[in-house]
Amino acid sequence: MPKKVMITCAVTGSIHTPSMSPYLPVSPKEIADAAIGAAEAGAAIVHLHARDPKDGKPTQDPDMFRQFLPTIANNSDVVINITTGGAPTMSVEERLQPALQLKPEVASLNMGSMNFGLYEMLNRFQDFKHDWEEPYLKESDDRIFKNTFKDIAYILESCGNNNTRFEIECYDIGHLYTAAHFVDRGLIKAPFLIQSVFGLRGGIGPHAEDVMHMKRTADRLFGNDYFWSVLGAGSNQMYVAAQSAVMGGNVRVGLEDSLWGGRGTLATSNAEQVIKIKTIMEELGLETATPDEARSMLKLKGKDQVNF
Repeated sequence: MPKKVMITCAVTGSIHTPSMSPYLPVSPKEIADAAIGAAEAGAAIVHLHARDPKDGKPTQDPDMFRQFLPTIANNSDVVINITTGGAPTMSVEERLQPALQLKPEVASLNMGSMNFGLYEMLNRFQDFKHDWEEPYLKESDDRIFKNTFKDIAYILESCGNNNTRFEIECYDIGHLYTAAHFVDRGLIKAPFLIQSVFGLRGGIGPHAEDVMHMKRTADRLFGNDYFWSVLGAGSNQMYVAAQSAVMGGNVRVGLEDSLWGGRGTLATSNAEQVIKIKTIMEELGLETATPDEARSMLKLKGKDQVNF
């Protein structure tokens, strides 16, 4: 079991539409404030997407990221992690640009193409503020999130000279084997962060046996070369995180992954979820890592080496 547990907070993203929660940060100021709040609550890493403030639509325009990244960096010591996932509706070239141009300490990278089903949210939510939101959910029953071997290699090779490390996102067991393939090719170098994703329609389920299977497989493939972290989608968030912690793993929470603070209750902030999981960690007798401890664990290049 690690001496310190790293908490990542996924502040905003493309999974949830803005209308589904009034607490989801959308504007650059809201995203910056939310990230700083998560850091103050105990997050060592913040995982960041950007949105167009006019309608809340996901965007990978690097200039939009530039509107909030310096504010976060100047007001906290948190490790900044920029998405290369963007949204399933974007091209890989579009998704790459923020990480390529801004050279963060960490960027996320998905390890495989998959069905990406969000349409079941329509059973729980009917009132939309923006025209794009309902079709975005409804059409996800025919949507593939494309991440081919060529796409993955393209992102890794393009960022190779930036010294950016990756949050390797694995939505199923086969994604672990894909990560191992790129380790063998020398494009992913230890120590690396494997982020196992549970409970998203199209990926592995959130059952305790699924979580253990992911960990056993990753241990067999990567040995001591990696750090394991988990995120549970929606209502799975906290109990999957708690299971990871007692198994020696790290955790990710945040409004990108779940809008909920409890059964039937929306979380009012990202910081609320960070505080909740940190409290669970402390009740289990575990300590949480500071940003600088996370930098040491992952051998990151340091916040003075980024391009924002």
